[in-house]
Amino acid sequence: MQPLTDAISSFIFFSVPVMRADLPLIVLWLIVAASFFTLYLGFINLRGFGHALKIVSGSLSNPKHEGEITHFQALTAAVSGTVGIGNIGAVAITVSIGGPGAIFWVILAGFLGMTTKFVECTLGVKYRTVNPDGSVSGGPMYYLRDGLAARGMAGFGKFLGLFFAASIVIGCLGIGNMFQSNQAYVQLLEVTGGQTQSPLVGFGWAVGLVMAMLVALIIIGGIKSIARITAKLVPFMIMLYIIGALIVLTMNAAQLPGAVSAIMSGAFSPQGAAGGMLGAMIIGFQRAVFSNEAGLGSAAIAHSAVKTESPLTEGFVALLEPFIDTVVVCTLTGLVLVTCFDTATIMNGDVKGIELTSAAFESKMSWSPVPLSIAAFLFAFSTMLAWAYYGTKGWTYMFGEGKGKELTFSLIFCVFIVIGASVQLSAILDFADALIFVMAIPNLIGLYILAPEVKRDLKAYWAARKVSPKNIQ
Repeated sequence: MQPLTDAISSFIFFSVPVMRADLPLIVLWLIVAASFFTLYLGFINLRGFGHALKIVSGSLSNPKHEGEITHFQALTAAVSGTVGIGNIGAVAITVSIGGPGAIFWVILAGFLGMTTKFVECTLGVKYRTVNPDGSVSGGPMYYLRDGLAARGMAGFGKFLGLFFAASIVIGCLGIGNMFQSNQAYVQLLEVTGGQTQSPLVGFGWAVGLVMAMLVALIIIGGIKSIARITAKLVPFMIMLYIIGALIVLTMNAAQLPGAVSAIMSGAFSPQGAAGGMLGAMIIGFQRAVFSNEAGLGSAAIAHSAVKTESPLTEGFVALLEPFIDTVVVCTLTGLVLVTCFDTATIMNGDVKGIELTSAAFESKMSWSPVPLSIAAFLFAFSTMLAWAYYGTKGWTYMFGEGKGKELTFSLIFCVFIVIGASVQLSAILDFADALIFVMAIPNLIGLYILAPEVKRDLKAYWAARKVSPKNIQ
């Protein structure tokens, strides 16, 4: 099994050496697409930002429109799937490898990814299916199948849709499930005495069982139930983390100018960490696309359930997602690290990942590991909620709609939560991780083909708003 999973993972994450850094071609595929869509749509991530805030506030909403959840609930449900432990720990690894300059490229990649989210979530709503019971099914599977069929590529679109659905079903059980429950258990161990002293040592299965029961209570109710929880949980956990980071940065105010200088100089230095500017760029871009998932198409599944008659409105809301996940949360993590430790300590020290971030917070607030661990646990838990829904929609796309089929997958998903908290994750996680990112291949092919349609619809949307702003909801 392991040789097969290793071969598939190596193929999907195939890298080419550039300077002293390896460039995964899947990352290049995502960044090129994000750059193209940003230019093609005239920097809609900037021009549409204010309009996105107006829509998500609810001032343009109509509860009578088809759909299951509000714009705000759709945003929080999708953000719950991207804001995870990686925003705390993986950013530290990124800075450890690429130096402070990598943070600049994380921010830029997040900015570009806003447009990719705009495109895929607009199409998700446009090609969604409203089921007889009023529930909604949408996402890349549907716009790949139906959007390409409308252009005379029915067979190709059907294949891409099925490929995407199969990938997200298998992939969600790994990176969106087992990894999250495993890391949540690890955080509980740390906050209750460590890997050797904690009373929870050896009881991963019990922690996993409790998490599985909590997740089951929520996901069985579908997107409405998930959205009700994430609408409260996501703002709380993000604000908890942001407030903590801002407290640290306020205490380190004297170091902020130097930190910003280190980030900018490291971003454009011809020499230095991981191959200088090019190395920092590659590592920063990689962290950003792994964090906000722009181009993977997963978030379009949640956004498709929104109550609206204008697909563009949810495209605008979706562009806020990478801004929150990457431009705000990842940047704050990076600034905390750079203001608390010098570059040599970050890059050459023995402490890495989430432990390094925890140490940075603890250096200014001795009590911070507990709330940080709470935030990390909530990040992991909310991620499982979102990915349970994504996997369910992939499952029902392949095997048909129906409560019975949804419950079947929910049971499978919850069993994997227990497994993830109970075992040492190995090659199967690499395999699942690879399948998550292989979704970008069919998804972006579809986005390129359908991009002229989005551009045409966007032009009509702006024109209609000039005539009657309140009629576009």
